[in-house]
Amino acid sequence: MGKERLDKLLAATGRWSRREAKELIRGGRVLVDGKSAGSGEEKADPAESEILVDGLPLGYQKYTYIMLHKPAGVLTATEDHRQKTVLDLLSPELRRRNLSPVGRLDKDTEGLLLLTNDGALAHRLLAPKSHVDKVYYARLDKAFGAGDQAAFAAGIVLEDGLICMPAGLTLLGDGTEILVTLHEGKFHQIKRMVASRGGAVCYLKRIAMGPLELDPTLRKGEYRALTEEEVAKIGGKP
Repeated sequence: MGKERLDKLLAATGRWSRREAKELIRGGRVLVDGKSAGSGEEKADPAESEILVDGLPLGYQKYTYIMLHKPAGVLTATEDHRQKTVLDLLSPELRRRNLSPVGRLDKDTEGLLLLTNDGALAHRLLAPKSHVDKVYYARLDKAFGAGDQAAFAAGIVLEDGLICMPAGLTLLGDGTEILVTLHEGKFHQIKRMVASRGGAVCYLKRIAMGPLELDPTLRKGEYRALTEEEVAKIGGKP
């Protein structure tokens, strides 16, 4: 990855602020290849040098990938002065890593949300040409049937003239529960598509984004780091 300033490397872990990192270095608590670091401006490559803080490995990781089970009532945003955001659900350490949500879920929508500081990956996953499918589970106020499946597959034209790409619709049980597979992401798209067929969405949850599936052990508001296998599947960097 090349050499970076020591204070920047320490701060990037999220465990210390830039100011705290400088104090650690000035206090002689940071060693680089066995030698006490001289200043925060000193540079090192964590891939080639051993960096210890109070005798423990720095554990530097350039990119962070977090799977969050977003609960309803929380904004998909990095900050808001009036309402809780998805970043408010994270630990202070993670909040210092400059994470951003990849795409968005409506405030009242639950489910899978990926957060990362890998901007290139986020751009690829959101680019229309990437065709990253998103799968949602929904409960409706009425039963859908074969006619609705055909309409979704053909591509629904909404009242405002927006033409939706063909989408997958799987009926569950009596048809009041469905799975929807989108190849795009328009504002309130599923709710608007269902409304165009005379129904209303009572509950909506994203369960998959491309090859990434929501961990069923994560309760609402919980999160975890992606596994190495999951990172590889979405094209992230180890």
